Amino acid sequence: MTLLSVNVNKIAVLRNSRGGAEPDVVRAAEACLAAGAHGITVHPRPDQRHIRTGDVHALSALTRARGVELNLEGNPFAPAREGYPGFLALCEAVRPAQATLVPDGDGQITSDHGFDFSRDSERLLPLMAGLKAMGCRVSLFVDAGCDGLESAVRIGADRIEIYTGPFAEAAARGGAVDELARCARTAREAHALGLGVNAGHDLSQDNLGGFLAGVPDVLEVSIGHALIGEALYAGLGPTVRRYLGILDASAGGDQD
Repeated sequence: MTLLSVNVNKIAVLRNSRGGAEPDVVRAAEACLAAGAHGITVHPRPDQRHIRTGDVHALSALTRARGVELNLEGNPFAPAREGYPGFLALCEAVRPAQATLVPDGDGQITSDHGFDFSRDSERLLPLMAGLKAMGCRVSLFVDAGCDGLESAVRIGADRIEIYTGPFAEAAARGGAVDELARCARTAREAHALGLGVNAGHDLSQDNLGGFLAGVPDVLEVSIGHALIGEALYAGLGPTVRRYLGILDASAGGDQD
């Protein structure tokens, strides 16, 4: 069955918009885990626009206590600055179960592209080795249809995370066949090379079932923006359980 890791960045966005400690990121993560989520994802950025270093430490303690995975996302090339020690330093401090490397810049509103392996592989190689030495499973954010997955294997990746933004946009327009095929092709190529496959970005209750029906053997989906938005109306617990129902239905379909 595909696992659900809930991204709680948006809880921190709301907190930071007012200052203070509410809403509480850890309490929100606890609610997601109580409803059955399999893990928590956060993507701390150097500008600290949402998740902050202290949040990472608190969520690490929570996930360890609950025996679930923390997936820490970030740009390994971004330099440290005041309040942000750098992605590898954060990983060294909290030892997340999974480190997902994403090539996003400070000016991006959200992650919107994967690595270019022809350009980035050699820069990633020593960083990957450092993360693996920390005991982290390492996943690389990739575009559907990308070239160079062999390089991901060579530099030591355990998994890829397929960027599903274009699929979600196409699904919203009512024509996701081509984007779904690109995602499926990339997943099959990764599997053939021995890489695990994760997926994330703009997945929602509306499109998740169709995505999993078309893309084989997805190990984990990381979902935040849509889930938190839907939870404003239905509540965190019921919303997480609805996602788990979609995952259960997809696993049942795979078994038939």
